[in-house]
Amino acid sequence: MEIINQLKSNYFSKMKGEMRVSSTINFSEILWSWIGSFIGIGAVSLVFFDIVNHIDKMMLIGSFGASAVLLFAVSGSPLAQPRNVLGGFIISALIGVTSYKLFYHDLWLASAIAVSTSIAVMQFTQVLHPPGGATALIAVIGSEDIHSLGYSYALLPVGMGAFILLSVALIINNIPKNRSYPSYWV
Repeated sequence: MEIINQLKSNYFSKMKGEMRVSSTINFSEILWSWIGSFIGIGAVSLVFFDIVNHIDKMMLIGSFGASAVLLFAVSGSPLAQPRNVLGGFIISALIGVTSYKLFYHDLWLASAIAVSTSIAVMQFTQVLHPPGGATALIAVIGSEDIHSLGYSYALLPVGMGAFILLSVALIINNIPKNRSYPSYWV
C-alpha cells in the first residue's frame, strides 16, 4: 500500500506540470532522451508500417523525428508541451492541405503559403510547434497517396502520430526522478 501511495504522490504528481529546469546535461539525460525517442518513433513506425501498411510509407512523416527531439531532449520547452504538439501538428496539417487544394498548380506558392500561414496561425493560437511547419509542407509536396487523404491527413497520420508520441512522452519522461512532463497542459 505504501508503494502505491508513493507512486501516486511522486510519479503522477509530476504530470501536473511542475516546472523543473536543469542547466546541466548528463549521461542520464542523454540515455532517457534516447530511450524515449526510440520507443516513440518505434511505436509510430510500428503502427504505420505493420498495422496500416497498405497506405503510403510517407505516413511516417519526417516531422515526427523533429517532435521526438523536442519531446524527449527538451521536454521542458514551451514548444514541446502537449497543447503545442497536438495543436501545432493538426492546425499545420489542415493549413497544408488547404494550401495544396488552392494552389496545387503552383507548388512553390502552395509550399510557401502552407509553411508561413501555419507558423502565423500557430503563433496566433499559441500552439507553436516547429515540426508543424514541416507537416504543412509535407501536405503540399507529399505523394499522391498523401494528397488523396485530403483533410483526413490531419487525423491519420498527423493526429495519430502526434498522439502516440505524446503518450510515450508522458510515460517515459516521468520515469526518472529528475524528469517530469509536461510543464503545463494549457
